[in-house]
Amino acid sequence: MSAGTAAAGQVEQTLRQVTPGRYDAYEALLRALATPSSGQVWMLLWHGQSGSPDAQYGLMKADGHGYAPCVTSAQELSASGWNRSYEVVDGLDVARTLYPDHFGLWLNPHAPNGGVGIPWLDLRRIAAGLDRQPAGPLRMTEPAIEVPQFYALLTQNAHRTPAVRSLRRAWVQPALGAPYLAIGLDVYDTTPPAVDSVRAMMQQSVGAVPDGLPVSTVAMSDEYDPVAMWLRANVRPFYDRDAHAAPVQAPAAGYGYPPVHGGY
Repeated sequence: MSAGTAAAGQVEQTLRQVTPGRYDAYEALLRALATPSSGQVWMLLWHGQSGSPDAQYGLMKADGHGYAPCVTSAQELSASGWNRSYEVVDGLDVARTLYPDHFGLWLNPHAPNGGVGIPWLDLRRIAAGLDRQPAGPLRMTEPAIEVPQFYALLTQNAHRTPAVRSLRRAWVQPALGAPYLAIGLDVYDTTPPAVDSVRAMMQQSVGAVPDGLPVSTVAMSDEYDPVAMWLRANVRPFYDRDAHAAPVQAPAAGYGYPPVHGGY
């Protein structure tokens, strides 16, 4: 078996297990794509040749979101009937290329079931490290859990930390894994000393968190993070140094995720 055939095998094996609601199988597919030795895909080029400066991926739309189509093996390339050029690349490299422009990746769109779409937010997870970001789609709400001592201490410590502009909060339920309390950090300054001071602020505050309650932080300046996107659109700060909360914006539908039937 050639290296290319072996690489395609793992992606295709996990791809066959993906069905609506099977987020465990979908996560296995993301892990296969994120592994350089097993995550190769055959990107379909609409213009140019592989390696040429004018090479351009194809584009397809699903539920209003853009995707670059690809196939998962030479056999699938033949089955697709694609008669233009293509290039074989690691899924990790494709993820790094596509997600900043809010493009997803669509595997085997020619397949009888329409293939599987990977939203750009999940490509970002592949690019950044799957274990560093929660598995989406995410369900986000205002926190219902009462932790007044934590909020009071955090607010007090934030006021003593000049780098902090404001704080927001959300209750986040990942597609897989335990729900957690997310604290959105909006800061004036991102220099190393300022970042260290904000980290120390959180460390000084988490002692007031009840045992068993997971707490995570998210940078409000991260334009690609779905939790930060939701917080910016829906939640006023519970601490605001400037005392002038920004107007609440209308949420963007799906926060980067298409409806479940459109992707996986």
